[in-house]
Amino acid sequence: MKIGIGFDVHAFAADRKLVLGGLTIPYHQGLDGHSDADVVIHAIMDALLGAAGLGDIGTHFPDDDPVYKNADSMKLLKNVHSFISRDALEVSNMDIVIMAQQPKLAPYIAEMKDSIAQALNISNTAVNVKATTTEKLGFVGREEGIAAQVVVLLMTKRED
Repeated sequence: MKIGIGFDVHAFAADRKLVLGGLTIPYHQGLDGHSDADVVIHAIMDALLGAAGLGDIGTHFPDDDPVYKNADSMKLLKNVHSFISRDALEVSNMDIVIMAQQPKLAPYIAEMKDSIAQALNISNTAVNVKATTTEKLGFVGREEGIAAQVVVLLMTKRED
């Protein structure tokens, strides 16, 4: 077993789509970042890479590389999945918490779970997504941005 933790945060920005967990969420602003700024997927990638001992997303997808400008984070997640698969590791389960004062994310949780599970080729029962506010405290509470934290458990693939 290998355990990893990931964390990411992005500030809100005008004239951008809000992408979370691979979904475009209707909202009047998106998140600022070099790629699509999907904090959920970025935190998942860091958790997977950490558990596998493969560094972090900045090492694999540097934010000063124009190749990743406006990149689809779900495609990058699939790359990370191939890295861990190459090392005979598979996702056993993951727990995701999204910290956002706004927008309300409850209507999108089930679809996020499905999107993430499909990208990682795992059952959606192995993915838990929850959203919380910060009770109007800190940058999240002031509606300046969104953060996500992920814990993942990787297991060695079983020989069939």
